[in-house]
Amino acid sequence: MIGPLNHVGVAVPSIEEAVNTYKNLYGVTDITEPGEMIDQGVRYCFVNLPNSQIELIEPLGDNSPINNFLEKNPKGGQHHICFEVEDIHEAKKYMEDKGAKVLNEPRIGAHGTLIIFVHPKNSNGVLVELMETLK
Repeated sequence: MIGPLNHVGVAVPSIEEAVNTYKNLYGVTDITEPGEMIDQGVRYCFVNLPNSQIELIEPLGDNSPINNFLEKNPKGGQHHICFEVEDIHEAKKYMEDKGAKVLNEPRIGAHGTLIIFVHPKNSNGVLVELMETLK
């Protein structure tokens, strides 16, 4: 059902500080400029790696869903993992038919393609994002 790992989402209190870590400690040079998804309450950027990406996500405003995560993990940490799927609507139906709790209707994510999230209780404590494969 799931395809390749697309990225690992890491919640951070400051994208700029996290970018400095990836540049200065790990020597990463290919990092996108930060963007905003106002409707989802986050700022984001991607650390591009040879085989995947790390999505850095920072709260955007007081109602950001990332705020709760950072209250529990003030320095940040792994927030979610994202797998590609061929068809997000089929994936949503499949997950629900299997009894999983899908947290949202398909919506556009940071890559510009449709995404959904599956509750961590259904995935051994890990929030899973399913992303329709870029075409």
